[in-house]
Amino acid sequence: MHEFSLIRSMLDIVEDYAAKHGFEHVNAIRLSFGRLSCIEPKSLEFGFKIQSEGTKAEGATLEFDIHPVVVYCLDCEKEFHADHWCDACPTCKGENVMLNGGMEELKIVSLDVI
Repeated sequence: MHEFSLIRSMLDIVEDYAAKHGFEHVNAIRLSFGRLSCIEPKSLEFGFKIQSEGTKAEGATLEFDIHPVVVYCLDCEKEFHADHWCDACPTCKGENVMLNGGMEELKIVSLDVI
């Protein structure tokens, strides 16, 4: 479960920001990532609950901005969104497609702190 290493990195970032900006507790962490990043939100929440115990982020909620898979068809020049990788265009059925989004890495977008 690679989510545990992602969580450890997130908590290190939270601690660095707390030291730099002087906050005591994190209420919420907004995260963004692409649907194809292989991050499972439920696993991330589960691991976060365990790993955040005793940190400034203990009890914080995770909020997710999950970017959709974006595919561009080179044949009909249309872009479409999908829940997973598609190797054919739903409009023209062409297979000359290119992945344009949905593989973004995990980023901390904002922290709600006190």
